[in-house]
Amino acid sequence: MSTENPQSGERSGSSAAVPVLSLLPTVDAPAPERADAARNRRRILDAAARIVAEEGPDAVTMNQVAHASGIGVGTVYRRFGDVSQLLWALLDERERRFQEAYMSGPPPLGPGAPAAERLDAFLDALVDRVAAQRALLLAAHSAAPRARYHSGAYRVMHTHMALLIGQLRPGSDSTLLAHLALAPFSPDVMHHLTVEQELPADRLKAGVRELLALRS
Repeated sequence: MSTENPQSGERSGSSAAVPVLSLLPTVDAPAPERADAARNRRRILDAAARIVAEEGPDAVTMNQVAHASGIGVGTVYRRFGDVSQLLWALLDERERRFQEAYMSGPPPLGPGAPAAERLDAFLDALVDRVAAQRALLLAAHSAAPRARYHSGAYRVMHTHMALLIGQLRPGSDSTLLAHLALAPFSPDVMHHLTVEQELPADRLKAGVRELLALRS
């Protein structure tokens, strides 16, 4: 995935919407491709998606994806590097839809609501998103545990969270607080809570809100 810094169009203290396309290129947006390269990329991702749907994300290997897509394994490696990058790329389209919702969708998740309401809505939506994609996120995280923090998706979420926190707590270290607020959403933590501890989404959402309100 791209490790470029997000070109955030939101401003602290403002809930004005910005064009989504100014943010989305930070989420694994490659340079313009030749038509054949774009087709190969689509075939590889479609093949990986079929394997995930039929056998689960742990079954994804570069060789298996190459065979399923009919594209040489060398091309698959050159295009994506390794399994973790391929899995993060597979998550990209879903991540774009999530970004569109919190950057330009209707309030309270999107612009137009007070910062506190937007923050609550964002965290609730993040619980649902991680739960819905838990297996795929966990597989990508397990393959490369630190890749999440260098992805465009994380950087855009972090910027969004920091801006909301900055509006709620002017003068605070919103950059650090945003990292700490996003930490519980690491795929391995969410797997432990939702699968091993069998906690329902409503309890997780309430717990996140209570955690953020401990010293308010």
